[in-house]
Amino acid sequence: MTRLAIALSVLLCVPLAAQAPAPGAPADRWTQFRGSPALTGTSAATLAATPKLLWTYDAGDAIESSAAIADGVVYVGSRTGELHAVNLSDGAVKWKYKASEDGIGESSPAVAGGLVYVGDLAGVVHAVDTRTGKAAWTFKTGGEVKSSPVVAGDRVLIGSYDTNLYALGARDGKVLWKAQTDGYVHATPAVVDGIAYITGCDEILRGIRVSDGKEVLNVSSGAYTGASPLILDGRAYYGTYDNEVLAVDLKTRKVLWRYKRPDRSFPFYSSAALSGSRIVLGGRDKLVHALDRQTGKAAWTFTTRARVDSSPVIAEGRVYIGSNDGRLYVLDAATGKSTFEFEAGGALSASPAVASGRVVIGSQDGKLFCLGS
Repeated sequence: MTRLAIALSVLLCVPLAAQAPAPGAPADRWTQFRGSPALTGTSAATLAATPKLLWTYDAGDAIESSAAIADGVVYVGSRTGELHAVNLSDGAVKWKYKASEDGIGESSPAVAGGLVYVGDLAGVVHAVDTRTGKAAWTFKTGGEVKSSPVVAGDRVLIGSYDTNLYALGARDGKVLWKAQTDGYVHATPAVVDGIAYITGCDEILRGIRVSDGKEVLNVSSGAYTGASPLILDGRAYYGTYDNEVLAVDLKTRKVLWRYKRPDRSFPFYSSAALSGSRIVLGGRDKLVHALDRQTGKAAWTFTTRARVDSSPVIAEGRVYIGSNDGRLYVLDAATGKSTFEFEAGGALSASPAVASGRVVIGSQDGKLFCLGS
């Protein structure tokens, strides 16, 4: 190959590398909270522009857990303390697993290797056989578990209100390491390039090495954080209880920008989703916000009728997000204009799960809804 040919091949490869898609959920499954270990909240699925209600499943009590979808089965936890497995096709129950009398809160299932993992409000992490609904193993932490599990190779990462992030053996539940923080580990870890990133109730963004539990990053957020971080291109994006959204450079360990709406001061509990050059997230100011990833400037906002704790999913240029006003909204990701609304009735604080042309979301009145075509 001539020098000119080599130079041209390099030039041709640059834009391809720059345009490589961010890691997100494939079209046919949504195996964990936010769809993928980087917590990007994106799906490659194709959905109808105006989806129809296909089925409703009654879980018996509030659903704060966001669903996982794998191999045609939907998994979701409820305040009954049960992990429910229902068919994506028709909502028929496959099995129910009783985890705890204390209930399953916001911990959302993760599915890998024939097991589904979830935490409960009694502080127990469960691994359940996806075929039989029987426990493979359980592990008791020292505090309630609202963090969602993330599977990284042969280990499951999950936080507890006992202030620790745990790495448990995926097959046997044995503790491989635990990393202690200075507050509840409420958020779900984002895992990228062998590092688990957790935002904290101790106001710290931490990077924990997955292989041995060693802390490799410590950045002050300046506020208590309930949202989980989106990790992309060496940056972390997340909201805080000090009414701000932050972008943190993971290499320089500096806050690149802070977004704070001047006319409304409400916390950001929703975790961000990636939408091209923007991030999208909900706020307790009743708004859905789209922000430029580079500058933190608002691109658009959309007003709902109640706070938005649900975390959005981006698919085919549309934003899918619930609100405590009881509606699932579908918004144009470019403009923020509503293209479809579904009235669920009960508050939607859980986040949507998207796979195989369908969107699934649970409500505070215990109903699980599936919409599609």
